[in-house]
Amino acid sequence: MAESRAARAPSAPTAGATGGPDPVLDRQARWEAELLRPALARTPERKERFTTLGGIPVDRVYTPRSPRSGVDRIGYPGQPPFTRGVHPTMYRGRLWSMRMFSGFGSPEDTNRRFRYLLKHGESGLSIAFDDPTLYGIDADDPEALGEVGKCGVNVSSLDDMRRLLAGIPLARVTTSMTINAPANILWGMYLLAGSTHRVPFEGLGGTTQNDILKEYIAQKEFLYPPRPALRLVTDTIEFATRHTPNWNPVSISGYHIREAGSTAVQELAFTLADGRAYVAEAIARGLAVDDFAPRLSFFFNSHNDFFEEIAKFRAARRLWATILRDEFGAKKERSQWMRFHTQTAGCSCTAQQPELNIVRTTVQALAGVLGGTQSLHTNSYDEAIQLPSEDAVRIALRTQQILAHESGVAEAVDPFGGSYFVEWLTDRMEEEARRYFDRIAELGGVVSAIERGFFQREIQEASFRYQRGVEAGTEKIVGVNAYASEAPIRVPRLKISEEARRSQSRRLKALRDRRDPRRHASALDRLRKVAATESENTMPAVLDALRARATLGEIVRAFQDVYGSYRERSMY
Repeated sequence: MAESRAARAPSAPTAGATGGPDPVLDRQARWEAELLRPALARTPERKERFTTLGGIPVDRVYTPRSPRSGVDRIGYPGQPPFTRGVHPTMYRGRLWSMRMFSGFGSPEDTNRRFRYLLKHGESGLSIAFDDPTLYGIDADDPEALGEVGKCGVNVSSLDDMRRLLAGIPLARVTTSMTINAPANILWGMYLLAGSTHRVPFEGLGGTTQNDILKEYIAQKEFLYPPRPALRLVTDTIEFATRHTPNWNPVSISGYHIREAGSTAVQELAFTLADGRAYVAEAIARGLAVDDFAPRLSFFFNSHNDFFEEIAKFRAARRLWATILRDEFGAKKERSQWMRFHTQTAGCSCTAQQPELNIVRTTVQALAGVLGGTQSLHTNSYDEAIQLPSEDAVRIALRTQQILAHESGVAEAVDPFGGSYFVEWLTDRMEEEARRYFDRIAELGGVVSAIERGFFQREIQEASFRYQRGVEAGTEKIVGVNAYASEAPIRVPRLKISEEARRSQSRRLKALRDRRDPRRHASALDRLRKVAATESENTMPAVLDALRARATLGEIVRAFQDVYGSYRERSMY
């Protein structure tokens, strides 16, 4: 059996820093001769090649002399390049936000779930929207039939947003909204809904995901061609910089890239490449980097490979700080911070033996915490089968609470800092990501690479390799291709009826009957004219259209009148 490179005995004694024998390498050589080789002769290792889930080779043992161990580069928490965390005290000062992704049925249905979660200790809201909302389609549109409220909450109008947030203390609770192509419209609804609570724009806190580039790369919920879509995201960054100091206008998202089948390195590299593109566009618009960069945030997946995920998060912070400082000239340390939300890997949840997903989620959540996340969503054990039930959501939330209050992981900052293996793997993740940056630059940047299918092909190939391993049994999934069970699946079912569509349709009809048709038509005409300009910010026109009772679908169609729609060419 071939031995890994970290365990090979040196051919001759190696000089140390003072010119004499190196005590570390001498000790390793003795260990290999006296313990390792006899052990391998008695019991060979389980397989020929050990790797991370993403395919990075893993050596048998790491020592202070392991290549690129990086201990001298990591610094201290709260110190550039923030490898060990953006805050000096991390969770000793404040725990991560426990933010459960929630939404189903009508706005009233989801409002009740929000209240339930806040009662049980959730510290921030995270709104899941249904497919019609994500695609900018009103609930009464024929294309929405059978989908309203089924995989998230339906929001078709400003009135719906007000119903969704009724009784929620918006001045105290921050809200994350997972919305992308129509993000500017849903954000406008949220801003205007704040007036119902007497909270001005500047008093509202939260995040719109609003990462349209990753939609073309992975999730495929896009409405317009890439270049005008990027312009709309830049509009929100500009508007937020000037009017909403507590709002993160973009959450640059690797989560969906990973869910589409990417490796951890691809998730890291593609996400940061998207972030660079948004920063470059905002600067080209005339914004100063230190004025808007502090309000950019990120969203990552935490998958099954415990150490690879920890290293990914640490490498991401270091890379982003370096990019902002060296490439974009950010002077404020706050501009160089990578603040990120983490969600455990939905694609790892199995319908078979679903209770095992509680264990998977716990391991993934632990990696997110040890990697220094600022907020966390833990998936419910029944998510491979249905929208989560209340009991499943409560267990997922309690998982975070046990980690926070019983496990001790929040006591020390970056407890794996200095680990020979973790530091080596952090450096390796950074190196691999930089190789991807070079390839993207050669293709002319992110948008050009999207149009040429680069990201899509890379993810497809990674996904195929993994699936081939699962089917061959080399990639083991407990309960699926290893330790399977024929026992029936018993999960309490959460059913969403068609009543959500019927009630939403009735409300839309009533809204259209009572609004001023001339004001409505004038507001949409104004929106089209602004959208047709080179760079006039579209957000004020969106807000005016919402005030005139324009629906989500009507505003989307107004943009499409100017930009057209987008159909991706096949990448197979």
